[in-house]
Amino acid sequence: MGDKNVSNKTDETQIRQFTKAVLNDLQALEKMLDGDCFEENTRRIGAEQEMFLVDSAMDPAPIAMKIIKKAKDKRLTTELGLFNLEANLKPLDFRGNCLSKMERELEEIVSIARKTASGLDSDIVLVGILPTLQQSDFVEENLTPLPRYAEMNRVLNEMHGDERVIQIQGLDEFRLRIENTFVEFANMSFQLHLQVPISEFITHYNWAQAIAAPVLASAVNSPLLLGQRLWHETRLALFQSATDARSPVHQERDHPPRVNFGDKWVDDSMLEVFREDVARFRIILTREIEEDSLKVLESGKIPNLHAWQLHNGTIWRWNRACYGVENDKASLRIEARFLPSGPTIVDEMANSAFFLGLMTDLPQEFGDVREKMSFDDAKGNFFNTARSGLNTQIVWFDDKSYPAKQLILKKLLPLARIGLESAKINSDDIEKYLGIIETRVKAEKSGAQWMLDSLAEMDENEKLNLRLKRLTLAMKENQENGKPLHKWKLAKLTKEADSIENFRTVEQFMSTDLFTVRPEDVVDLAASMMNWKDIRHIPVEDDAGKLVGIVSYHDLLELLANDKLKSDKEIIIRDLMETELTTVAPETSSLEALKLMREKNISCLPVVKGEKLIGLITSDDFLDI
Repeated sequence: MGDKNVSNKTDETQIRQFTKAVLNDLQALEKMLDGDCFEENTRRIGAEQEMFLVDSAMDPAPIAMKIIKKAKDKRLTTELGLFNLEANLKPLDFRGNCLSKMERELEEIVSIARKTASGLDSDIVLVGILPTLQQSDFVEENLTPLPRYAEMNRVLNEMHGDERVIQIQGLDEFRLRIENTFVEFANMSFQLHLQVPISEFITHYNWAQAIAAPVLASAVNSPLLLGQRLWHETRLALFQSATDARSPVHQERDHPPRVNFGDKWVDDSMLEVFREDVARFRIILTREIEEDSLKVLESGKIPNLHAWQLHNGTIWRWNRACYGVENDKASLRIEARFLPSGPTIVDEMANSAFFLGLMTDLPQEFGDVREKMSFDDAKGNFFNTARSGLNTQIVWFDDKSYPAKQLILKKLLPLARIGLESAKINSDDIEKYLGIIETRVKAEKSGAQWMLDSLAEMDENEKLNLRLKRLTLAMKENQENGKPLHKWKLAKLTKEADSIENFRTVEQFMSTDLFTVRPEDVVDLAASMMNWKDIRHIPVEDDAGKLVGIVSYHDLLELLANDKLKSDKEIIIRDLMETELTTVAPETSSLEALKLMREKNISCLPVVKGEKLIGLITSDDFLDI
C-alpha cells in the first residue's frame, strides 16, 4: 500500500531536504544489512487485492470513498481511481494452512466490499483491465482526491513534458494520446508478498525474476483495452506507458522507465538496486520527516525509513523489494507485482501457490539462478509471455526453449509441489491449488483466452459495447459463484443484455471504424465507398485528422438528379460536402444526441474530441438500440 501521507505543496527546498533524508535512510539500511537487525528465521506471505467497482450496467462506478467510509474495514483502502479499490491482507507465516487461510480472508474482504457496493447499486469485478472502460473514464473527476495521487500525476506530467502517447500492438493496434496519467485507472493487480531470511534474499529475488514468465503464462487476464485486443497481459505495457516520466531526451538516452523489470541480476547486495533507483529516478513525492534514521539506529532501535520507503513506492519494478518492521526486527520482502487481479479468488491463490512453491524449491534445488540462465532470457521470457500467454516459447536452463505448457506441466509443477511440501503446507491445499494450475494449463485456458474466445463467439454484428458488457457481467457472475476459471463456460449474448442502460452516452455505441475522404478527393471515390460498404455518410477530414465536412448519399442523389456526375467536369469532395456541421462530444448523453438530431433534422452526427473526429452515430444506430 502506498504512503498516503505526502506533501501536496513541494518546493525545491523541501525536495533537497527530503533527498537528504532518503540518502540518510540508505546509509542506515546499509548498516542494518551489515549488522544483526533483520529477521533471519521467518518466512511470511501477504497480499494486496485490487478490484474494480462497477454499476448495474457494468460501467465503472466512481464510489471508492463512499465504500471505504460505509464499510468501516481498515483493510480497505484507496487506489489511484475512484472506481478502484484495494484490500490489504494480514501477513501469515508461510506454513500449514496459510494458503487456505489467505483465501478465506480474501473471500471475506471481497464479500464485505461487494455487500457494501450493493447498498450503493454497484458491484465488484476482479480483472486486470475492465473491458467496459471508455476513454471518457480517464478524467480528473475520477482521480481519488488525496494528495498522493494529485501530486504524482502533476509531477510525472511535468517531467514527461509532451503529450503522452500510448501505443500497444497486439491482434489489434492501440494508440492513444493523453495529457495525464489517468489511463492508469485501468490497471488492477493481485500483489503477492514473500518474506524470506535476509541471508537468502538476493538468491530468492533473482529467482523471482526468473520464474515470473512461467508463473504469468497461465495467469494472464488483461487482453482488452477500450475494445482493442492487445497483449494477453496488456496491463504490463499500459502501466509502463501510463506512468512514464521520461522526456523525449531521456528516452533517446535509453533512460529506464519507472515501471521496469530491471536490466541485470543482483550480484552482492540489494543495495545495488536501491542505489540505482535513487540515482536514476527523481524524487516525485515528499512527506514530513519524522525521524533521523541513523540516530534511531544508534539508539538501538529499528528505524522506519519513511523517506526511502516513499521514494521506493514510486518506482514500480515488477518484482520489488519492500521494507518493514515486525517484532522489533527489520525485514525485506519480495513484492510480485506482475500478477493481474482475478479471474477468481481461488485462481489467484492457485497462481500464488505456484509462485511460492517454485520460490521455495528452486533456490534449494539449483542454487544460484545466474549459473543457469541469462538475465536477458529471463527478461525476454517475461515480456513475450505478457504478449502471448500460454502460447509463448520460454527459454529455460542452458538456453533450452520449451512451449510454456510443456515447461509448466513437465518441469515446474512437480518442483512447485516439492517446494510446498518442504514448507510443510497443508497437503489438501497443495492438491487443490496446484491442481487448478494443472487443469488450466492442460486446457490452455487462461483468463485472457476465455475473454478472447467469448468475444469471438458473440455475433460480431452486435454492438461492441454490448458484447463487452455481457463479457464483464459473465465474469462477475462466475466470480460470485466461486468456480475456478477452467470450469467457466464462454460468455454469450442474451436478450437481457440489450438494455437501454448500455447506451447512456454516444461513446457507448458510436462507430469508430470509419471510412473517410479528403476535401480534394474525387466524388466518385465517395460514391464507390458508399456502394461497397453500404454506408450513407462519409466524413471529410484533412491530413491532420481534423473534421472539415461530411458527404451524404442525399448529396450524391442530388448530383445524379442534376446529371452533374455525367458531365465532363471533374467534381471533387470540396464542391459537394456540407461544412455547417453539428457535432457532439463522446460523453454526450444518447437522449441529448437523439433530441439534437430531431431538432436539426439530420441523420448523422459526428463525434469529435477537440477538432478531431473519433466516431460517428447515425439514425440507423438509434434504430438498432
